[in-house]
Amino acid sequence: MTKFKRFAVYFAPEPGLLAEFGADWLGWDLAKGQPAEHPVIEGLDIAALTATPRKYGLHGTIKPPFRLAEGTDSPALEAAVAALCAILRPLTLDGLELTRLGGFLALTVTGDTAPLSTLAAHVVRDLDSFRAPPSEAELLRRRKANLSPRQEELLTRWGYPYVMEEFRFHITLTGKMPRNHAETVHQQMDPVIAPLLPRPFVVSSLCLVGEDEDGMFHLIHRYALSG
Repeated sequence: MTKFKRFAVYFAPEPGLLAEFGADWLGWDLAKGQPAEHPVIEGLDIAALTATPRKYGLHGTIKPPFRLAEGTDSPALEAAVAALCAILRPLTLDGLELTRLGGFLALTVTGDTAPLSTLAAHVVRDLDSFRAPPSEAELLRRRKANLSPRQEELLTRWGYPYVMEEFRFHITLTGKMPRNHAETVHQQMDPVIAPLLPRPFVVSSLCLVGEDEDGMFHLIHRYALSG
C-alpha cells in the first residue's frame, strides 16, 4: 500500500478524452498513479513545459495539499470527505477555456465562478481539522510571493494564502515561462485542446489524492457530489 505524506482535495475530470489528454500532456496519470507518454505537437517541448505541474496530475485544487494533524489518520479523512461530498450539490458552469495566467497556461472557468468558489471554501473549512499547521519552512516559502495583508491572514488561518475570496480555480497545464513564449504556446495548444473542453462544465465529483514519498500525487478515491 502506498504511503502518502500529504493529502489534498482536487477536482479532476471524469474518465474521458480530456482526462486522457491531460494525463498524456503532463506525463503523469493521476488515476493510474503512473507515468504517461507525452503527445507530439510540432514545435513544443512538452516534457520541459510540464516539468513543474507534472507531479500533481491534471487537476484543479479545491483544498490545497496538507499533512495530517496529530490524532487523525487517512481512514478518518476518507470518511470525512465521503460524508462532505454526500451533502454537497453538483455544479453546472458555463465551460472551460485555455487561458494564459501571467507566465503559465491553465484551463479556467468561463462565466460565473461564484458557485465553485463557495464549494471550495466549504471544503477548506469543513476539513480543516485534519490539517497540520504548516512548518516554518513552508510559511517562508509562501511569503516569498509578496503576499497581501489579507493573503497573509489566510495563510495564518488556513495554511494557504489563496483560499476563500482569494481562490481562483484553474487547471494548470504548464510551468512558468516568458510571457511571449507563453503566448506562442497558447496559440499552438489551443486548437488541440479546444475540442476537448466541456460546455457546460459539470463538477459532479471531488477527488481525495495523496502525495507519495517521491512527490507524485495519486487518486485515492473519487466521491460523487450527491447533496
